Amino acid sequence: MRTADVQQVAVFLLLVVGVGLAIGYATVPGAWYANLAKPSFTPPGWLFAPVWTVLYICIAIAGWRIWAAAPRSIAMLLWSVALILNFLWSPAFFGAHLIGAALLVVGSLFVAVVLFIPTAWPHSRTAAVLFVPYAAWVAFAASLNGAIYVLN
Repeated sequence: MRTADVQQVAVFLLLVVGVGLAIGYATVPGAWYANLAKPSFTPPGWLFAPVWTVLYICIAIAGWRIWAAAPRSIAMLLWSVALILNFLWSPAFFGAHLIGAALLVVGSLFVAVVLFIPTAWPHSRTAAVLFVPYAAWVAFAASLNGAIYVLN
């Protein structure tokens, strides 16, 4: 890998992982979330941070690969939209306690992630494949968010 590539990957990792973790620390679930009715399929709280850390690394690498291959493409636009929506969810759900609004955000995020995969494929199959677990986790997160909305 060239030095320039390493620097670019580092920037993507710092942006995605750094901002993602910062938002996570700023919007800790807390007592409000603990008191919500949750569905039986709610995973233990400790699982979210490691899963999101791995996903953020995958998101960063996928973004870098698309940026390197096709910076002005629809795939790069979808990657950016997905990242913005991802970063909006925690403040909507945990910060503002807007379960319904957060459900709309995560639903839109799912659409952006799913559209990214075939759009990225011609530019970088690796980037497309890196979004498959992201799509699965966002689908799960959307179902969890939806169930919490219904229960509360």
